[in-house]
Amino acid sequence: MRPNVNLPASVEERLAGWARIQEGRRAAPTPVAPGPTITLSRQFGCEGFPLAQRLQERLSAATGAAWSIFDKALLEKVAQDEGIALRILDGLGDATRSLEAYGFLPRGAITHDAAFTKVAGTLVKVAQQGHAIIVGRGGAVLCQRLANAFHFRLEAPEAWRVASLERRLGVTREEAERRVRVEQKARDQFLTECLGADVSDRSYYDAIFNNDRHSVDQIAAAIQAYLKLP
Repeated sequence: MRPNVNLPASVEERLAGWARIQEGRRAAPTPVAPGPTITLSRQFGCEGFPLAQRLQERLSAATGAAWSIFDKALLEKVAQDEGIALRILDGLGDATRSLEAYGFLPRGAITHDAAFTKVAGTLVKVAQQGHAIIVGRGGAVLCQRLANAFHFRLEAPEAWRVASLERRLGVTREEAERRVRVEQKARDQFLTECLGADVSDRSYYDAIFNNDRHSVDQIAAAIQAYLKLP
């Protein structure tokens, strides 16, 4: 069986594209006001990245602005890339100040792990700049107090998530079942330890969608309507 996957472009390619967008905004004669940011949380096996891609297409067309998708790999790359940090992110302050400004302290809710603290600070800065779609990494928790951030979550019955992984990744049902069990538990434990918060807490989200009952296109249209964009 041939896998049906929606894979992101290489991290380097996406990083270069995002850097060009940000540098273009900084060089514009008239400062560009920050746009909205969307965070997407999902149970393991839900179609988070395909939804992010569809949102990127719809929102770029609706607003005329370039939207960027940030998943784990890209956020970690931006956080570690000193050249990107110096050109684009330094004007917004360091990671600790970004977190403190929104109620998250490295010695409080945020883990002492320096690597995650740096990624978390980068995530907040990216969200502040707007026109960003942030997939995972506790974005709804970290950006909860940002006025320009809107938070959505995908959930679905376990059987549906297993079937979705089996189809999209081209793995056996047994492997898909194993991944759903193991990866969901590992993800929940990681975020709970790092954030001191339960990302499944529904109070963090503007809306929660059942991925079993609603397609990626339907969910993207609903989110666009929620943001009151054309």
